[in-house]
Amino acid sequence: MSSSLFWMIIGAALWLLGLHGLLTLRQALRRIIAFNLMGSGVFLVMIALATRSQPSDPLLVALVVTGLVVAISATALALRLASVAHGSQPQSQEHQQEPRQ
Repeated sequence: MSSSLFWMIIGAALWLLGLHGLLTLRQALRRIIAFNLMGSGVFLVMIALATRSQPSDPLLVALVVTGLVVAISATALALRLASVAHGSQPQSQEHQQEPRQ
């Protein structure tokens, strides 16, 4: 078994584990983590496909780097939406301090 095949199998297993979590879990934070796990599996498979040829395919590597940036931004947005939906908004420092007299 080649190393790229090994990493493709690991990536597929991560994707399936994330799908299982996405379908079975009910908490928003755990579903976001499961979705990120699915994305990590896809990125791992893409990197394994990119390294099969010599030299590595720069298009797949660029897609993975771009995908990581988009995934981080989407995760930040999803976490913020989940915190607003849950009702736990952080207070700014103006509201936390006692008023001066």
